[in-house]
Amino acid sequence: MSENRTVEDVPESDEAWREVLDEDEYHILREEGTERAGTSDLLKVTEDGVFRCAGCQSELFQSDEKFESGTGWPSFWAPADTDAVETRVDRSHGRVRTEVICSTCEGHLGHVFDDGPEPTGKRYCINGKALNFDEE
Repeated sequence: MSENRTVEDVPESDEAWREVLDEDEYHILREEGTERAGTSDLLKVTEDGVFRCAGCQSELFQSDEKFESGTGWPSFWAPADTDAVETRVDRSHGRVRTEVICSTCEGHLGHVFDDGPEPTGKRYCINGKALNFDEE
């Protein structure tokens, strides 16, 4: 369903989001949910391409930034562009983490950690249901 939306079509209300996202996408992007580790179809993607926000289709990550982190979620060492994502403090579950959100639609994507590979040392741990992959 979400593959046909464009950046210009970002829903403005909760009701509109429910109409365009499936249940899992809605839970992750709008309710800050998390998919079970190891369940994403995007985990094993190795083809060249672009990972887009499932909510608004903004380009978020590129396949050459993806790496196998062993965590069970698609992981990237950097976003496609410095303005593609934003971060904010997440104090849920009795921990302090850095949440990653889409800069365009403010959908929850996952979290970023300081244990990634060079050149950034970052690990953007992203819910696969928050992404769509466009192979190049």
